[in-house]
Amino acid sequence: MANQEDIFKKVISHAKEYGYIFQSSEIYDGLSAVYDYGQNGVELKKNIREYWWQAMVQLNDNIVGIDAAIFMHPTTWKASGHVDAFNDPLIDNKDSKKRYRADVLVEDHVAKIEAKIEKEVKKAAKRFGDSFDKQQFLETNPRVLDYQAKADGILKRLGKSLENEDLADVKALIEELGIVCPVSGSKNWTDVKQFNLMFGTKLGATADSAMDLYLRPETAQGIFVNFLNVQKTGRMKIPFGIAQTGKAFRNEIVARQFIFRMREFEQMEMQYFIKPGTQKEWYDTWKEKRLKWHLSLGLGQDNYRFHDHEKLAHYADAAADIEFRFPFGFKELEGIHSRTDFDLGSHEKYSNKKLQYFDPEENKSYVPYVLETSIGLDRMFLAVFSSALQEEELENNTTRTVLKIPAVLAPTKAAILPLLKRDGLPEVAHKIVEELKWEFNVVYDEKDAVGRRYRRQDAVGTPFCITVDHQTLEDETVTIRHRDTMEQQRVKVDAVKDIISKEVDMRYWLQRI
Repeated sequence: MANQEDIFKKVISHAKEYGYIFQSSEIYDGLSAVYDYGQNGVELKKNIREYWWQAMVQLNDNIVGIDAAIFMHPTTWKASGHVDAFNDPLIDNKDSKKRYRADVLVEDHVAKIEAKIEKEVKKAAKRFGDSFDKQQFLETNPRVLDYQAKADGILKRLGKSLENEDLADVKALIEELGIVCPVSGSKNWTDVKQFNLMFGTKLGATADSAMDLYLRPETAQGIFVNFLNVQKTGRMKIPFGIAQTGKAFRNEIVARQFIFRMREFEQMEMQYFIKPGTQKEWYDTWKEKRLKWHLSLGLGQDNYRFHDHEKLAHYADAAADIEFRFPFGFKELEGIHSRTDFDLGSHEKYSNKKLQYFDPEENKSYVPYVLETSIGLDRMFLAVFSSALQEEELENNTTRTVLKIPAVLAPTKAAILPLLKRDGLPEVAHKIVEELKWEFNVVYDEKDAVGRRYRRQDAVGTPFCITVDHQTLEDETVTIRHRDTMEQQRVKVDAVKDIISKEVDMRYWLQRI
């Protein structure tokens, strides 16, 4: 486990050292679970957002985007259920005075059981070599089956208790499993209590006339309240989707794991409006579509899995997470939810406005059902960044730290390096920068020996280094070095743009979907 912790610590320090993520207001000792994106982080974040937007909006002719305000009329949150039911079950340890999410304590315990299964698989793979059949082993090995049954049983019970709001049983489960406080190691727990996660604020000039407002805890409601506006002005026919990206705010009591769980974060959501009765097929379709989008980035198929929800939200008839293998284990990256007609039906009731769709084929009006895909942009950032960070042993017994961010998402696409700071080489290099900067984000770097500059660009995640040397002056060729393979090739200056384009163009990547 320490190994995973060490890897995660390296991810956090690398993110700071190379201008990706800083602690918010760090000069004032920071603000817990709030982070700022640095000069490289903001570019990576923008590129992930754009990769999602192109796949979701640009490539689907029946999906459009909006950007709804963060502030919404307070009744919105009553209608959505957030005022009454947007809670986390919390438990305090009496000895360490630390507060935890009760469900996360149980899930972490299950993760340890799953780690034992992984251990058994690794041992067996070593023993049987090439003839090892992982699937068969998972389905037949008695020890693995016992671990799996134990894990499933715990999650089932937790799901049932949370669904029935039986918080006493959640505490009983924690005690039965012998879960200890990670800080004090003691089992001295308080009762489990519910805690509402919305941030409250005021709107108005004076305290007397001010209206109680909330910072939105999700972006989805902005889509639902605009359903008719978009449908009518865009003359949209069902099925159609509305997408948006934007900030959301949750007063997470137990915010941790770096940018995985923050108090201010960004979501990328799409609500797909469908005919009632077709939700099962659309649910399966979007599960498949979204997984393909993730896999197109090449972060490794083994790093993803589906997790079907035991505990469904009161409005859902099916829900699954796409989980990613973060340095701290498999955790939710994206949710796909079949939300039925709860949202539009509820807003119709609270607003006294008809939120229905007239179906010309059926010649009748109905409240559409909704299929949701929702992904945390910050979590996606962490998935990309943590899986990209690698230490490689090189042939000459040295190591290099390299950030193998998919080229399409990399903050800087190329670094232009003059071999020396004289003989007219910087002038030629600057000319190449001027030419390429219209197409790509590029940097100029002339400090240190060229080998050290390569290492620096590897660590920051730049896919290409273009070196200008004396031969460039003679025949207009440069050396282009590829980050992932470290291969170098001699090419004409005129060919550089096309070589980079092929590797970083969204079109080439999105075609894999």
